[in-house]
Amino acid sequence: MTFKVLALLALVATALARPQTYGYGAPGPAFGPAKYDFNYAVKDDYSGNDFGHQEARDGYDTQGSYYVLLPDGRLQKVTYNVNGDSGFVAEVSYEGQAQYPTQPRPYTPAPTYG
Repeated sequence: MTFKVLALLALVATALARPQTYGYGAPGPAFGPAKYDFNYAVKDDYSGNDFGHQEARDGYDTQGSYYVLLPDGRLQKVTYNVNGDSGFVAEVSYEGQAQYPTQPRPYTPAPTYG
């Protein structure tokens, strides 16, 4: 009799401890419209890296831009927006003139620490 009671208690404890999950097709929790704003930038004089990105979203309206310093010395800028189902609309521009050196840049090893 004791074994039956313990088995029944173990079964009840297992059923109560089971996590609530949403199966396929079941709706998950409802979230409000997306709203965020972020930006970052990297400028490393040692390696020559210069790039950044900023974006803001409010519901279905998203606007942003990013830039990168190309190996030929030009700065490529991309400005974009997305409004609802309009898709990703981008405008690309370049600053500066492409430069192609006649001599390759000499190799300089990265610094070593401790």
